[in-house]
Amino acid sequence: MAVPMMSLFVTPQFAAAVMMPILLAMDVLIVWRYRQTWDRRIILTLLPAALIGLVIGSMTFQHVEADTVRLLIGLLAAFFVVQFFISQLNRSRTGTTPTPIVWGLGMLSGFSSFIAHAGGPPVKGYLLRQRLEKSWFVGTNTIFFFSLNFLKTLAYGATGTLSSASLQSSAALAPFLFVGVALGMRLHSFVDQTIFVRAVYGFLTLTAAKLLFDGGSALFL
Repeated sequence: MAVPMMSLFVTPQFAAAVMMPILLAMDVLIVWRYRQTWDRRIILTLLPAALIGLVIGSMTFQHVEADTVRLLIGLLAAFFVVQFFISQLNRSRTGTTPTPIVWGLGMLSGFSSFIAHAGGPPVKGYLLRQRLEKSWFVGTNTIFFFSLNFLKTLAYGATGTLSSASLQSSAALAPFLFVGVALGMRLHSFVDQTIFVRAVYGFLTLTAAKLLFDGGSALFL
């Protein structure tokens, strides 16, 4: 939710740059925790397609108007909300996913990850269909996105997306983010998982609607 919400107040490019170092630092901590429980085969299946998505994102991100990116992020956010509700209706589905679909999901994940750090939803359904044990699911997901975020950091630096202003904002926001993580861990056992997830997607729905309205109004009205 971070980039869509920040995009309400600053350009999406700046919002993505601010979150990049914070996400990478968090990834390092989580990777260490799950370093021994991840599926190499799944990573090697998804990562090549995701790299293509990253390249497409890096080639277009800085050359598109902010309102266009807002509209795109709004569409992605809306897509993720719809995908979530569809997944609730198909929780029991398992099986083999055709290779073209896997590559499509990987490319969408890489592209949406580059422009909005929102690459999770496109691949979550695929990972769930692999019927991984919980720790292996989290570990595989973590290693995959750590790889993407590491490459994104290099790409952000090469394309000039990272700046002194964005890094200063990252440093200012980092303490609050880690306080939020600590608070979330503290409250984890007291908050019902279903209610929490639905609340998050509710806020994401409102954010998507606002971005679609702002971006669409600026571009088409």
